[in-house]
Amino acid sequence: MKTLFTFSALLIAVAAPFFLSHAYADDWQQWRGAERANRSTETGLFETWGEDGPPLKWMAEGLGSGYASVSVSDGVIYTTGNFEGNQSAIAISEQDGKVIWTQAITDSLPRHGYDGSRTTPTVDGDRLYMVSSDGRIVCLNRADGSMVWSRDFKEWDGKMMSGWGFSESPLVDGDRVICTPGGEDAMVVALDKSNGEQIWACAIPAGGDDSLKKGAGYSSVVMSNGGGVKQYIQLVGQGLIGIRASNGEMLWRYERVANTTANIPTAIVDGDDVFTSTGYNTGSALLTLLADGNDGVTVKEVYWLGARELQNKHGGVTLVDGYLYCGHGNGNGMPVCVEMKTGEIAWGPERAEGRGETSLIYADGHIVFRREDGTVILATATPDDFKIVRLFEPAFQEGKTWAHPVIANGNLYLREQDKLMCYQLK
Repeated sequence: MKTLFTFSALLIAVAAPFFLSHAYADDWQQWRGAERANRSTETGLFETWGEDGPPLKWMAEGLGSGYASVSVSDGVIYTTGNFEGNQSAIAISEQDGKVIWTQAITDSLPRHGYDGSRTTPTVDGDRLYMVSSDGRIVCLNRADGSMVWSRDFKEWDGKMMSGWGFSESPLVDGDRVICTPGGEDAMVVALDKSNGEQIWACAIPAGGDDSLKKGAGYSSVVMSNGGGVKQYIQLVGQGLIGIRASNGEMLWRYERVANTTANIPTAIVDGDDVFTSTGYNTGSALLTLLADGNDGVTVKEVYWLGARELQNKHGGVTLVDGYLYCGHGNGNGMPVCVEMKTGEIAWGPERAEGRGETSLIYADGHIVFRREDGTVILATATPDDFKIVRLFEPAFQEGKTWAHPVIANGNLYLREQDKLMCYQLK
């Protein structure tokens, strides 16, 4: 017994550094990270960021073509890309960027405007969940990429509001996975994450603005407890909708934010408040969700900002200490900071270095902006002014840089079509 105890104590002592390093590692396990807030909790970053940017740790190849971002968990990076004959999921070593496995998630190569993958895999335990751009939700084993189950959105008469391919990153909530086929009787569905069996399907009731396009948008679901009711919020062709989590009942719909081309940005949830924005000369709104006294929820518009004031096309919005940071303009992506509660512009829009749409991520008191031409800007996250700390041009840039940046475990990840750049921040 004494020998066994001594051996066990030795094992724990040896293994402790491994477990501690992983326990405090800041993985990025889904689209926009924890709670889909697009905020990293890591500190001590940007110390290595010199005049030419942070040092390039490695550049991986073999990701296929596409605009998907990456998720990072337990030393492995996951993304999706187009290859000859199919769209696939890819697992990459976080240590050196070498491809670990590649698994097809479509039977043929999807064809639509702006060919390439869009979905960022969602990590949940030993499984991955993603949506192919031709409309199929897929569950894979993380270890080897083997298929667990898949379902085609055609089963729900799924469709997009326009022809640029399904772009959703599915949400895992407890024992279910939530996705958006876009069918009239199944706009959003909840599936058993273990086998893909349907739990409920949410239909959008008749009525509303007939000029709006039916079908899924290009956004991803977020959770809310606004008005005291747990719900899923999603931006679709007919606007922003709230869905009761327990049974799939549509609680409310807000149409003013919808355009008829492509509704894209993921909504921002803060308590009972929801911020939403779209491009194509539409605008932005802050909504408050209120209990209706009958176990339901009503939606109240707090303010509306027109297209000239604030519109985010597809670079996304991030909330930090009560202020929203994003790119403004349809195709311009000029950095801007807005007070969420009031809609007042704190600074911007700024005609910053680089051009085109702007994606971003918050970490350690800073915002990292990534422009469509590849330019990366490090700025302080403060509403006082737009203060640029550093900027650099990445080692590789091709076409339109639309994949959102990710910070995980002390590294900055920049996906660019077939390549992934890993920059060391610590």
